[in-house]
Amino acid sequence: MNVGALKAEINALAFFQNNEYSSKVMKGYTLPGTWLQPKLTYSPTRHTNIEVGAHLLFFNGANRYPNQAYHDIAVWKGTQYQHGVHALPYFRAQAQIKHLTFVLGDLFGVENHQLILPLFNPEQNLSTDPEMGFQMLLDRKHIHLDTWINWQSYIFNYDNHQEAFTVGVNSTLKWNKDKTKVLQWDTPIQLLIQHRGGEQDVTTLGVQTLCNTSIGVRMTYQPNNKRITSTQAEVNGLVSYLQHGNYWPFDLGYAMHCGVRTQFRSNLGVELDYVGIPKQYANLYGSPFFGTLSMKHEGLEFDGMHTVYANVNYTYSFTPAYKLGAQIDLYSANSKNMNSCCFGFGVYFRVNPSFIITRKK
Repeated sequence: MNVGALKAEINALAFFQNNEYSSKVMKGYTLPGTWLQPKLTYSPTRHTNIEVGAHLLFFNGANRYPNQAYHDIAVWKGTQYQHGVHALPYFRAQAQIKHLTFVLGDLFGVENHQLILPLFNPEQNLSTDPEMGFQMLLDRKHIHLDTWINWQSYIFNYDNHQEAFTVGVNSTLKWNKDKTKVLQWDTPIQLLIQHRGGEQDVTTLGVQTLCNTSIGVRMTYQPNNKRITSTQAEVNGLVSYLQHGNYWPFDLGYAMHCGVRTQFRSNLGVELDYVGIPKQYANLYGSPFFGTLSMKHEGLEFDGMHTVYANVNYTYSFTPAYKLGAQIDLYSANSKNMNSCCFGFGVYFRVNPSFIITRKK
């Protein structure tokens, strides 16, 4: 942290994502737009940092936005809308005490949680609100721990929508004592719980508590050559559990995930994943192609699912603060009552400059 410095920072992403989903799983759609986070940052001490600003989301051609943009938000957020642009205040207070980092306000969320692909769809970085609530981080030689609570919907007495929040845990057990080794092994243990409802809930939706969890083994190979930065392979077992409510049509589901990804020094990345579901499985924030519930036809369930996913992405860096990227996504999803092949592609421009306004002497 730059102690005593007041900085202005702009974090922006312009994107065009087109998903050609001709499938029973979900409808195709396009996300053309920009999100912008202008903010001021100040570090009063070595172990504290304050950020204040705004988060603005704009889709090309849109003029009306739900107050929050998570999937199925219209069901439990009611009819509260903003016009012109989706705007939220941005505030983050960060403090470090020994090896623990505490965050209040806007969290280090979305892809920063490093959740595995079946639990988190990276496309949410384009459309969802910044995660807000409380977060605790620990990064030591043998363990990385990220725990958080994301408060998504606050209710006042007699509001006509539900309170909703998500609790998350990403714990990575590191088995190698020497981080300089070419081959690294670790065990990721991840948990997501979403709760909807509360004592002040006056809707007829009822309390809903939904869970996704996973445990696996992961190998990272970092060769010392001029072409490949790293290759990572992992195997994970997944469970979905409806602890309370009727939002999912089944209480318990299982899935298996295998994935391999390689990052080249030319800023080219390649990923291949497989998700096998013997009977039924539902996810909270992962792609619907990794579950057995249709997002296109209400009430339609697939009899098992076997999905192969491939991704190719490339990033061109003008400077560390200005980057242009592109990617292609391919899905091949098959079950006893459905077969489909879908694809999507996207182009992105990331901007993240910062400027020192004043420095305490």
